[in-house]
Parts: sequence; C-alpha cells; structure tokens
Amino acid sequence: MNLISPICQLGRKRFSVKASDLFIRALEREGVEYIFGIPGEENLDMLDSLQGSSIKLILTRHEQGAGFMAATYGRLTGKAGVCMSTLGPGATNFVTAAAYAQLGGMPMMMITGQKPIKASKQGQFQIINVVDMMRPITKYTHQIAGADNIPSRVREAFRLGEEERPGAVHLELPEDIAAEESDTPVFNKSMARRPTAEIKSIKRAVEMIEQSSRPLVVIGAAANRTQTSRMLRDLLSRTRIPFVTTQMGKGVVDERDAGFLGNAALSAGDFIHRATDHADLIINVGHDVIEKPPFFMREDGVKVIHINFFSAVVDPVYFPQVEVVGDIANSIWQINELLKPQESWDFSFFEKVKKHVDAHVLEQTDASSFPVLPQRLVADVRAAMPSDGIISLDNGVYKIWFARNYRAHEPNTVLLDNALATMGAGLPAAMAAKLVYPDRKALAICGDGGFMMNSQELETAVRLGLDVSVLILRDDAYGMIKWKQANMGFNNFGLDYGNPDFVAYAESYGAKGHRVEKTEELLPLLRECNQTKGVHLIDCPVDYSHNDRILNQEIQALSKEI
Repeated sequence: MNLISPICQLGRKRFSVKASDLFIRALEREGVEYIFGIPGEENLDMLDSLQGSSIKLILTRHEQGAGFMAATYGRLTGKAGVCMSTLGPGATNFVTAAAYAQLGGMPMMMITGQKPIKASKQGQFQIINVVDMMRPITKYTHQIAGADNIPSRVREAFRLGEEERPGAVHLELPEDIAAEESDTPVFNKSMARRPTAEIKSIKRAVEMIEQSSRPLVVIGAAANRTQTSRMLRDLLSRTRIPFVTTQMGKGVVDERDAGFLGNAALSAGDFIHRATDHADLIINVGHDVIEKPPFFMREDGVKVIHINFFSAVVDPVYFPQVEVVGDIANSIWQINELLKPQESWDFSFFEKVKKHVDAHVLEQTDASSFPVLPQRLVADVRAAMPSDGIISLDNGVYKIWFARNYRAHEPNTVLLDNALATMGAGLPAAMAAKLVYPDRKALAICGDGGFMMNSQELETAVRLGLDVSVLILRDDAYGMIKWKQANMGFNNFGLDYGNPDFVAYAESYGAKGHRVEKTEELLPLLRECNQTKGVHLIDCPVDYSHNDRILNQEIQALSKEI
C-alpha cells in the first residue's frame, strides 16, 4: 500500500475509503514498520486493511510481550513502536507494558479495539473504560468517535509519544468506527526542532565548571540519545572530567574510557557514592527522577548543574543551582565550545575511586566454582559479545551485577529497566532489538522467574526466524526478593519454586536448548550460540550466595578506606 492521500480527484469528484484503511495509511505516513500484538474480533477491519500494507504484523503470544517489543523498538529508534490488542482483557494486558514505556521514556503507541459505540447490542460484555484506565500511565489517550478524526488523532499521538520526554500513547478504535467511510486526507509528519538552552544558562554553567575544583559528570537516562552521546564523548575527551553513569545511562560514553569511574547500581555506600560525595560540582546530564538518585544534595554540600530537555523536578535531595534546559546535545556542544580546562581541577581522589572499582570488578571473574558466580557470568558474557552486541536484562539481582561489572561500549547495548523494573521484558526486548538491528548479536539475560512470565514468545522468535539467544540464570527462586528477605532478617519463606526442564522446553518450541554443567562451559557455549543461526536457550545455574557479602558489607567497608 503506497503512501497516498485517501482523497482522489477526478475533476471535482472525491471518493472515500474505509476508516481502518485510513488508519493504516496514517500509520504508514508516520513510517511505521511493525505492529506487534494479538488482534481480536474488534480489530478485524484493521487486520483486513493490513493486507497489502508495507507494515508487517508481528503476531505475539501475549499482549504484554507485544507491548515490551513495541516499547523497545521505540527505545532503540526514537520512533514510536506500535502494538495492537482487542478490547477488555487484551487491553488490560497492555497496562504493564504501558507503564514500562511511560516510566522508561520509550515512545510507544497502543491501538485497542472496542465494541460498537453507536449501536451496541451486547450490553457490558468485555467492556471496561480503557481510555480512563490508560490515562494515568500514558502521555495521551483518546477514543476515536468518528472516522474523519483518525488522521489528526494519529498525528497527535505520534507527536506526543515521540517528543521529549517520550512515552506511551493510546488510541481506541471502536469496531463500528473502523468500518465507517471517510474522505479525510492523512497528515504529513510535522517538522519540529527542540528548543535550545538560553546562552545565559550556558555561560553560567561554564563559569561554575571552571571555578570548581573537583567537577564530576553524572550521565542519566535522558542522555541516552545518539547526538547526546557524540557531544558528551567530545566534551569528556577534551576536558578529561571523570564521569559515572546511572543504570539507564550505561553506554552513552564508552565505559572503557579512562575517565569512567563506574555505575551507580547500588543505593548508597559504594565506591561511586564516595566519588559523588567528594565532588564539589556535579554536572548532571539527563537526570530522570524515575531512577534512584545517584547522589543526595545538602544545603551546605555539592553544587549541581542540571542539563536536560526539561527543568528539574525539585525534591528534598535534588535542588540544582543552575538549570540548562533545552536540547541536551546542543547544550553539551555549546558548553564544550566555551569551556576551558583548568589546571586547578584535582581528579586525584576520583583516580583512587577508579582504581578500587576496577580492581573490585575483576574479582572472581576467573572463579571456576559451580553454580556460576555472578562475577564470572558477567565477565563471560562481556567476552562473548561484540562491542555493538545488545544484551537485554530482565529484572532480578543479576541486574545489579551487570550494571556494576559489565562495561558497555556503545549506547543502548545494555537494555535494562531501572524505571518500572518489571519482570518479563528481557526476551521480548531482545527480539525487538534483533528486528531493529538484524546484523547485530542479541542476548536476553533472564532469571528463571522473569523468563517464565513471557517464555511463550520463544515460539514467536522461532516463527520469525530470529537469531537470538536467551541465557536463563536459574536459582529456582525469586532470587532478588529472597536476598532482601535474608538481608532484612526475615525467615526464608515463600519464594522457592520448581522449574521445567528448560532444554526440553526450548526444543518443544523448535529452539535449540543447551545446559551448562561446568562453569568452564559457559563462555564457549555463548560464543557457539552467537555464531549459530536460530533461537538458542542456555540453562545456567547461578550462585547468589555472595550477594550480601560483596554488594553490601565488602563494598561499604572497602569504600571507606578511600
């Protein structure tokens, strides 16, 4: 289906098209490549209109998986990923994915069906108010009540979903509206450029940096944009100001850089918090309040420059002295043009921090004990993945280990969720990454609990012919909560479960199953899966018994020695 207006002129005559055709044409005009989801009876007109379209329907096994895939597509491309469901239970299954996209700043558009709104004959069967349900967890939600409204509502939804700060949007297309006729033309995408920061704020930020003694850059979630990454790399390369990242800021700047101190993976008391406590100025780039704050402010403490697309959300621990509000990449470029590195800057303490962090990260990376220790696991995954390879993490205690120990070389090569922190997104996110970047390696890293929440998408991956691997970290329990249960002095209760034979489970879907029985087998197996086509699943037992000693007691004790 080509991108033409539904208005056709024959002399002065115009003719109309079905509303669902108009909707699909509007999506094509937005550049939509995929629609992820599960159609229902109320979507049959849309399904019919998709035939012959340039848009590919990715039929999933659960609406939540479809939503995670759409959100990840948006995260990687900056264009809203699109997912579709029917009414009622199909729409409610989008709620977690909507919150995932909204909190994570990922542009995503949901399309849900609905019973006829003009002459319904089924009472309240399956009907809930989906628009009201979506309102608290989206940037925009709207029921389309007439076919002529489709072009404007689609354009507005995409505009809002993709502009900073990106997030989830929703349109409801009732069954009877989808079957209407309309001669309204589709809209072209509007040209928009983000505003740039006022020069006075740029100059004031430059003055504060030049007057500081111990400046430190903190890179957050909103800095994870292509242009911002380039500008930050230029700035840090020229000035050599040290930097740390939040979990969702990983990879914005190559973490092999000499100035990289580490990742703020823990809440308090580790090496990174020693660095932020020592700084007299923090240049906070892309701070997003959905992540735990990487530092805490006091009235008599560190000064902070807030650089972001939007102004700061002030709370008791975050009240920056200068706000540089505008396009982040442009702001960093302007600061870099004016800033002169100072001989008075003292980075000696930060160099000590880096030395301790680097040494600590290397500990146990060659441990041969079995089940596999997290440190060895992370090191083997890093050794197996190319620089542009993408790992997607589900949610569990291993996320902390990967945030701390895994060095990201490029932006958006570590897809983790430190916003909603939901389980079940790891496999769908890796699948979406492979669709966006078919020539890059993609590895989903899931706990056994999170994997089973969307494990049925293995069939989708096999059906699509994706070359993607899944590493299951098996401890036969909800390990993160079990660790916290023990750490907080509670009895071990209610968090252990059984698992299927994951190798047989994978093979029942047509995937290839592998089992790690010795620690030395893991790295060769990861490399083999990377080099072999198809869907691979690796069942790897993991030992979390050192979590408390290493992540709490040891780090806090060692960091006090700096």
